This record gives sequence, structure tokens and C-alpha cells, in this order.
Amino acid sequence: MGQKEKLIRRLLSGPKDFTFEEAEELLGYFGYARSNKGKTSGSRVMFVGQDLAPILLHKPHPRKELLDYQLKQLIDILTEEGLL
Repeated sequence: MGQKEKLIRRLLSGPKDFTFEEAEELLGYFGYARSNKGKTSGSRVMFVGQDLAPILLHKPHPRKELLDYQLKQLIDILTEEGLL
């Protein structure tokens, strides 16, 4: 099993310690790229991909883990796009 599959299984299991970096890595496997909105974007990070719905995530701070609602949002969008 490759790293992509491991991250998918981990995301779908709903862990409390799924980090923003893991989400960014997984989105990269699906063809998404990070697109900051400039100097004023702050913790809002947009991920865009060709022919894919954009995903807006708030980068958590000071913690590194995503919150439950962020995991659900990520799973929902990736499912709607047919990636999960």
C-alpha cells in the first residue's frame, strides 16, 4: 500500500491527530496545489486543481491538527469530486 492509500485510509478513519501537512500532502496526490491569496490571506489557505472544486481550509494554529469539522468538509468535497 502506497503513501496515498495510507493517507486516504487515515483520513476516512476520522483521527483526532490528522495534521494540516497530511491534508496538504493528500491533496497534492489528487492534483491540488496550494494557492495563498497574498499577504493578507493569513491562515486561510486555498487549494486549487484543474477541473476540481477549490478547497478552502483554515490552517490551524498554534496546533497542527485539523478539527473534526475540517476533516468532514475535506471528506465531503473529495467525495463529491469522485476522488474518494
